[in-house]
Amino acid sequence: MMAPVSCIFDIPALYHFTDHRNLPLIQKAGGLLSLARLTAGRIEPPAPGGNQWSRDADARSGMDRYVHLCFRRNHPMEIRAREDGRIAKTIFLEIAPAVLRLEGVRFTLDVANKSGVASYPVEQVDHMIDFEVLYSRTDWRDPGVKQRLLAVEKYEVLVPDLIPLSLIRNLHNG
Repeated sequence: MMAPVSCIFDIPALYHFTDHRNLPLIQKAGGLLSLARLTAGRIEPPAPGGNQWSRDADARSGMDRYVHLCFRRNHPMEIRAREDGRIAKTIFLEIAPAVLRLEGVRFTLDVANKSGVASYPVEQVDHMIDFEVLYSRTDWRDPGVKQRLLAVEKYEVLVPDLIPLSLIRNLHNG
């Protein structure tokens, strides 16, 4: 049984959602690239998850310089991308927690490109994260717990520029 998680550096994994059609590009590129790096290299993913509004908002806020991760195999932006038809077959790539030790990693309490959302250095966020609802047994039918769950599903971890293939655990299982 896993010990209770009480520190961001103790989490078991993070996740990045993408469409299966993007897997060959991720392998060829050597990992997950930020939108800014994709744009600079004139690389267009076969099935981008973000719509034009989202990409523009990322660029305006500087969030295009990061690869966006979530704490669960569920994120409101993935649901929207599927509903809009941008993603046909989702895979949540499992990212090793060692990614948190890379220089410049940040954290947000909501979707990162949303207006007014602040980002924080990952070393300073333990007190902000609801580890209980993320990693303990809680009654998700309870309205208060359900609200907490919906909030943590919007958390994002932001990794500058690139997540190397060596930190993606299930790329070859997709």
